[in-house]
Amino acid sequence: MRLNRVIGVTLAGTAVLAPAVACSSSSGAAKPAAQGAEPVASASASPPPEHPFTGQPVAGRKPVLAVKIENTSSGKPQLGLRSADLVFVEQVEGGLTRLMAIFSSKIPAKVGPVRSARISDLHLLPMFGRPALAYSGVQSKMVPLVRQAPLFDVSDSAKPGAYFRQSGRVAPYNLFADTRKLIAGAPKASKAKDIGLVFGDAPNGGTVKKSFSIKYPAARFTFSWSADQKRWLVAQDGKKDMAAEGGQLGAPTVVIQYAKTTRSEFHDFTGSYTPLIQTTGTGKAVVLRDGKAYKAEWSRSSEKAGTMYTTEGGQPMNFSRGQVWIVLAAPKPVQP
Repeated sequence: MRLNRVIGVTLAGTAVLAPAVACSSSSGAAKPAAQGAEPVASASASPPPEHPFTGQPVAGRKPVLAVKIENTSSGKPQLGLRSADLVFVEQVEGGLTRLMAIFSSKIPAKVGPVRSARISDLHLLPMFGRPALAYSGVQSKMVPLVRQAPLFDVSDSAKPGAYFRQSGRVAPYNLFADTRKLIAGAPKASKAKDIGLVFGDAPNGGTVKKSFSIKYPAARFTFSWSADQKRWLVAQDGKKDMAAEGGQLGAPTVVIQYAKTTRSEFHDFTGSYTPLIQTTGTGKAVVLRDGKAYKAEWSRSSEKAGTMYTTEGGQPMNFSRGQVWIVLAAPKPVQP
């Protein structure tokens, strides 16, 4: 795997969760067609299987593409996030956040702004097998770890032809990528598979919520329920998070995953440390769906395993079908 050019940034990040594939079948056998008659579709044919990341019907499984995306006001509005299956929110240096978007069932034509990766990403990505990772630079001490990681490097250094500078934006917030070229650069990337997520009807209980907020040292997220859109709309630092394609970002399911966050051995060029998010093990979570907040537990036995979410009673925590945001937050805010 070809290695990427190094930029003076660092890595930090953490874990993620897992989805389950569901496929229903019908009873009753189809009658054979009369000799010479045109074949007809059987009414008992099984519906398309559900995608393991969204729970929505899909014709087949496609490769997994992970993209690191800027998440400060300088890089907004972001392009392509509306098409992501999963969006991870991770704390980075200075108490800010960065996103890692996971694409598979739907691939937008372009995505960005693409930014540097973090150490937590390398602990999170193994659950997807060997996905393609698009990013722009890593902290120099991270280079050997990226080379050893189970992923296909489709960064701007490894696949420069897949990237372009978007007019009307300033560097480094103007680097975007052509996803078709990214995927072509990783022809053996793993296809989507079960990562432990379960989709279905909402469990009993839950607390009615109009909004739910999460604070980082230098960022604040608020997820507000829209009954009309049946999504939790995203706002950051008091402003609506708008998509470059139009409309406000949001998802039917938002998971607040409380994970121990410590200082890693890495830091940026200013000396600010890179947080390391512990995404294996167990912890508490809050799952937002259908206008309610549910207390939940999360567990991940190893980095190759997905993250399982359960109710307080130990039953699988069903998610709403569609995009899922996973907000990795420290049980107590970790100061930069």
